Amino acid sequence: MGDAAMAEFGPAAPFLRKSDKERLEAQTRQFDMKKECFVPDPEVEYVKASVTSRDGDKVTAHTEFGKTVTVKESDVHPQNPPKFDKIEDMAMFTFLHEPAVLFNLKERYAAWMIYTYSGLFCVTVNPYKWLPVYNQEVVVAYRGKKRSEAPPHIFSISDNAYQYMLAGTNSGQLSCHFCYHFTKSEKKNPKQPKICILFYEKV
Repeated sequence: MGDAAMAEFGPAAPFLRKSDKERLEAQTRQFDMKKECFVPDPEVEYVKASVTSRDGDKVTAHTEFGKTVTVKESDVHPQNPPKFDKIEDMAMFTFLHEPAVLFNLKERYAAWMIYTYSGLFCVTVNPYKWLPVYNQEVVVAYRGKKRSEAPPHIFSISDNAYQYMLAGTNSGQLSCHFCYHFTKSEKKNPKQPKICILFYEKV
């Protein structure tokens, strides 16, 4: 679903999916899968780095912050190719590990893309402000679409559950237990169930 197809989401489009331009830039960016990696960092957990040498079970790498570090081979995690930047479903990663997940959520959050799939789960990062992704235009855009046919959103989860319920299948129970809510206070976000109800009111 490119820019043209995303037009039906109106002003919400840039908060839901990368633009065609951004996807093209990611696909053409130089990347060396053998060198690009994540390494541990005492301040920010993990940083991006490029391997400069290997000696037994030790790896020396140059980090994105200009530091040169030597770590154990087991602490080095490969980066995913740039085409996976801000990926909508992290189950599609070539390399699925903690730093890849954290960086993807961080980069999507920086672009105010607060919803991300991880297989059957929908991860939500609290933006601490109201984003233009819940209006009637967005509700209509998600109506009747399969989860794979639209960007990650609580409305997609809600509509699919609603459609399954109408079809009489058990997998469509109107439940949001498969949504995780990550906030800085590590408390569940009480707004998501209300947003589900908001969707059902408008359909």
